[in-house]
Amino acid sequence: MTEHIRAAVINRIGFITLDRATALHSLSLEMVRALTDVLSGWRQDDGVAAVVIRGDGGKAFCAGGDIRFFHRAGQASPQSGSALIEDFFSEEYALNYLIQGFPKPYIALMDGIVMGGGMGIAQAGPESRLRIVTERTKMAMPEVKIGLFPDVGGSFFLSRTPGRIGTYLGLTGETIGAADALHAGLADAFIPSDEVPALLRLLETSASGDVHSTVGAFCASFANRLSATESTLAINRLAIDKHFAHDSVATIMTSLEQAGDAFARDTLAIMQTRSPLMMCVTLEQLRRGAGMSLAECLRMERTMVRRCFERNEVFEGIRAAVIDKDNKPHWNPPTITAVTREEVMRFFEPAWPRCAHPLRDLA
Repeated sequence: MTEHIRAAVINRIGFITLDRATALHSLSLEMVRALTDVLSGWRQDDGVAAVVIRGDGGKAFCAGGDIRFFHRAGQASPQSGSALIEDFFSEEYALNYLIQGFPKPYIALMDGIVMGGGMGIAQAGPESRLRIVTERTKMAMPEVKIGLFPDVGGSFFLSRTPGRIGTYLGLTGETIGAADALHAGLADAFIPSDEVPALLRLLETSASGDVHSTVGAFCASFANRLSATESTLAINRLAIDKHFAHDSVATIMTSLEQAGDAFARDTLAIMQTRSPLMMCVTLEQLRRGAGMSLAECLRMERTMVRRCFERNEVFEGIRAAVIDKDNKPHWNPPTITAVTREEVMRFFEPAWPRCAHPLRDLA
């Protein structure tokens, strides 16, 4: 067990608390391994009827993978740095798969920042999940900002959002709040943040036989606290579905440019700051993921990660965002028109034979 993961069983419910506040509970390799160990044990334990996972302090649930670690590893010796990165993504995606197929109620209290890898440990399978948001929730799959793509199963859960919302979120990396998360089907219920302690006390003391009903009843009294008028995704849904239905990023951006309204102008301006290459890769990824199983999506993403770290794009994105903090990445290629189909397709070329794929054992 790592110092950044606290786990305890109370009233037949397994409580996991992410405790790395200085990094907004971003996931290290040690944390991924600790979560895998705990959840694998609880999956088979008849003394654990459900799982609750949250971040300590309320500022963040989980801000994603530790991108500073990726940058440090990339600057290390090719052998040791590459091995650490390979281990991280293989084990993180296996953890995502474990959570997606978890056979018991899995309650994610997404209070605060929920980004990237944080989404991967919150998006359990539909039969087990209860994803709860608060007014402090700030949710995003922001990978295109740093030269990556929406991974941790993003191929699967983004491609299954209503209309073209997933494409919009994946290509822009935009942050959404509680009402948007509910509209997008990326959350199930809302409670005010000051009610989180009451929910935890209820779970620690009440009968744990039907956790879904217990939590559902608790959340029901707050169901009317949010309205559709608070969801920018709902307000702009027709425009999102229109513009992001196109099958190339260049065409999407042209459509936005021709529309000329405030939403289109703002969205186009955002996309002009993202990695042109990784937006094109992301669009291809989401279109493919719509027809794949979760295991197939994760295997595809694992191959894509290998291809990402063969280039400098991700290291340049992380440098600009969190190392030098100049927010002026030098993308390569620098424009959408300079991205070739061959460059995009390279990300989907097999990196291993099927028998040697790191995630070959996923069902």
